[in-house]
Amino acid sequence: MKNLTLTLAILSLLYLVPTNASADALEGKKTAGEIIAGATDADWRILDQENLLYIKLARGTVIVELSSALAQNHVAQIRALAREDFYDGLSFYRVIDGFVAQGGDVFEKRNVETAQTSLAAEFEEALGAKERFTQLDVADGYADSVGFIAGHTAGLDRKVKHVWHLHCTGALAMARNAGRDTGSTEFYITLQPQRYLDRNLTVFGRVVEGMEHLQALRRVAPAQSEDDDLGETILTIRVGSDLPEEEQKQLQMLRADTSLFADYVEARKNRASDFFYYRPDHVDICQLPIPVEPVDRETE
Repeated sequence: MKNLTLTLAILSLLYLVPTNASADALEGKKTAGEIIAGATDADWRILDQENLLYIKLARGTVIVELSSALAQNHVAQIRALAREDFYDGLSFYRVIDGFVAQGGDVFEKRNVETAQTSLAAEFEEALGAKERFTQLDVADGYADSVGFIAGHTAGLDRKVKHVWHLHCTGALAMARNAGRDTGSTEFYITLQPQRYLDRNLTVFGRVVEGMEHLQALRRVAPAQSEDDDLGETILTIRVGSDLPEEEQKQLQMLRADTSLFADYVEARKNRASDFFYYRPDHVDICQLPIPVEPVDRETE
């Protein structure tokens, strides 16, 4: 009886510990790069210029794709503000190393014209029939399930069937005061994953190009007066479809709902390269970058 108990205990431990895939088991398997290189046109989706936000800085341009599925009131708000030229000449006034870059009107002096002066929070929302949640077969500490909705990382609460976008690196979210419905104009972009903020603030987009410019921003705390350091200037923020065609960047993103993407995920779980000796059969969703590439205009 004692031996049986010991055997069951060992088996339970083996079940809980991730399997380290051997090199032999991965023999002939493609790397993530090789899988992406074999992608066809059907594996990519071209990003809609109406859903792209161009943040122009002196050091370069940051391009954000707005969510096409969740937090649509926030998406409409940022478009309206961009079309008012609201952010032109303002700054990234709060840039904290390893946390966020926050931009907007630090002294709240600028008038809002067509956008809303306050927004109802969209921290999470019911998973509707029109949204397809592509689940990843991985464990997560902040959600019952994680995956993708419309190409953006998302979490799912199975009990209430609510979904939300995640605070992975490059997430665009609306800042707020203590009240849940106090967001309006001030936004932030995460410099590293901040998953504990999930379901507490509204994420409504993600950076698809130019993250290096945000990472290089001068670190600064919010100014107390106009004589203080206001941070680096936001030259303009524009919706892509409002720009002249020659200023638009044509981009495509790997779709997250294909068999090729499933192969890509598996390749990230267990790296086939000879460099790796330990392969945990796991990937953190915030460490699963979705490839974004320029569209070849000749073959578009």
